[in-house]
Amino acid sequence: MATPSPAKSMGDPGITPLSPTHVLKDSEENEPARHPYVVVVAIDFGTTSSGYAYAFTKEPECIHTMRRWEGGDPGVSNQKTPTTILLSPDRKFHSFGYAARDFYHDLDPTESKQWLYLEKFKMKLHTTANLSIDTDLHAANGKKVKALDIFAYSLAFFKEQALKELSDQAGADFDNADVRWVITVPAIWKMPAKQFMREAAYKAGLVSRDNPDQLIIALEPEAASIYCRKLRLHQMVDLGNKTALNGYSPTENVGVGMTQAKEHVRRNRQSRTFLVENVIGELWSELTEGDRYVVVDCGGGTVDLTVHQIRMPEGHLKELYKASGGPYGSIGIDYEFEKLLCKIFGQDFIDQFKIKRPAAWVDLMIAFESRKRAAAPDRSNPLNINLPFSFIDYYKKFRGHSVEHALRKSNVDFVKWSSQGMLRMSPDAMNALFKPTIDHIIQHLTELFERPEVTDIRFLFLVGGFAESPLLQQAVQKMLQGRSRIIIPHDVGLTILKGAVLFGLDPSIIKVRRSPLTYGVGVLNRFVEGKHPPEKMLVKEGTRWCTDVFDMFISTDQSVALGETVKRSYTPAKPSQQVIVIHVYCSEKESVSFITDPGVRKCGTLKLDVSGTESPAARREIQTLMQFGDTEIRAMAVDVATSRSVKASIDFLSQ
Repeated sequence: MATPSPAKSMGDPGITPLSPTHVLKDSEENEPARHPYVVVVAIDFGTTSSGYAYAFTKEPECIHTMRRWEGGDPGVSNQKTPTTILLSPDRKFHSFGYAARDFYHDLDPTESKQWLYLEKFKMKLHTTANLSIDTDLHAANGKKVKALDIFAYSLAFFKEQALKELSDQAGADFDNADVRWVITVPAIWKMPAKQFMREAAYKAGLVSRDNPDQLIIALEPEAASIYCRKLRLHQMVDLGNKTALNGYSPTENVGVGMTQAKEHVRRNRQSRTFLVENVIGELWSELTEGDRYVVVDCGGGTVDLTVHQIRMPEGHLKELYKASGGPYGSIGIDYEFEKLLCKIFGQDFIDQFKIKRPAAWVDLMIAFESRKRAAAPDRSNPLNINLPFSFIDYYKKFRGHSVEHALRKSNVDFVKWSSQGMLRMSPDAMNALFKPTIDHIIQHLTELFERPEVTDIRFLFLVGGFAESPLLQQAVQKMLQGRSRIIIPHDVGLTILKGAVLFGLDPSIIKVRRSPLTYGVGVLNRFVEGKHPPEKMLVKEGTRWCTDVFDMFISTDQSVALGETVKRSYTPAKPSQQVIVIHVYCSEKESVSFITDPGVRKCGTLKLDVSGTESPAARREIQTLMQFGDTEIRAMAVDVATSRSVKASIDFLSQ
């Protein structure tokens, strides 16, 4: 059966292209005057940990990271706080980060079941196929809660923290209108997830819908790229360099470099201000026009790979290949640990334990987290993981025998029971938990390096919290075999945060991006016998039209300059039309013929009221402008005769 055409079914009288159709123009002439923001605040909203940093526009070289967080873990730098949130039993915001974790942990087990505790929830935005404003999350006690509320509460928490700190510095209340906000998201996120973050920011009161430009959605690997340009030799570890750097040879032992780097950072931690010299770092000065490098951003949830090329003279960045990657962040290791526990103690027990003793489960995962960080290729002594008393106790009640008995019976190699009440894992057992996640990353990198546009890569920047893992560093080194130098910035977990601040100070630094999708509008074309399918034919006032034609603005993976505007002219198919409706469609496919093709979805609508105005022209001209090259897309329609215009934000969240 032929699909009914929207022209018939939706009462959309349709528009038809006016030729010439394709005008590309630079949008600088109609750029609004920039708001003189006093400060840029960047929020790195991570899967496992989050934080903020800021810089005053008058002192762009001083980046301040937030104060130390209360309740930090021993041995873990707490310039960021865990991405954990606690709501009271009546679903009101209670606390975020370490404070949420500690309070939840201290609750009585019967009481804790009433509270809503969530962690590692950011990944839901990447993994939900039909993400919408109504998407739910599950708290540790199994109860459902709206994802938008959780993200909005989290952003409101950072807004309050940052404004309080800025007010303390200024000695008076700091006005939110003076802040330009930047929120970082993975580059591989699809448009709905990026828009979801913006909706959460509106709900949190970071910015208002009337002033969307006050918030920039920054892509994490781009932010890292911007910061890496500024790196000086003493601020990084060069794994690919045979000569000694800072007095040690990095290839002797992958982990040593990071240990020394961390010590260097710890000594400088008293000052929370990073000076970013207004120069291009020594490493960068080795790069010339056209040189390519890869940023591998290894976070808690995702791994993002972006290929950039240098454009001189200003050293602007051009994205060479659209961002790729996947859900291969360090939480994959936590899932492997959970699978191991299920193998030893039974899936039924672990599922029950998580619901009946949610706080103790969180405790167990915290204990695992700190041991996970100690995993290294050359480690020989075992790693001990504390099992909470309630785990041991509950298991005995559940199964009728001891944890020790379960371990003996399970035949899991390299995991033993120690008399101090701990799981004792051999280094091999721990390394095995890393293997699936690291294998995914290496496979992805291998595929990337085989692509024709990814040849002659000078540097590979390894950033994000997971980049600290010596096991991952060694695997990347082995895969590259000296094809490009591997650079790891000191304080690697803050690279994105600092880069996001620099990006907020100068968003024009990324000059060319790749379009993640194909965009176009639905139009009517004159029906051509033999070219158009007969079921698409529509006869209107004696004229034969072909409906549902996809008029393409831009195709996926096409390179687009920052602020590049694609401008098209249309005319109403029927001169007497009072309202002109233009639907914007998108697809992941490169070539699209009709808006009814598989995988094409509507992502925005422009409605232009042209009633009450007569156009002297024989054919009324409606211009549609779509602006690309930014992390988000803007669309606008103009009635040329009257200069009336409408703007639309492209909506990727409506189902």
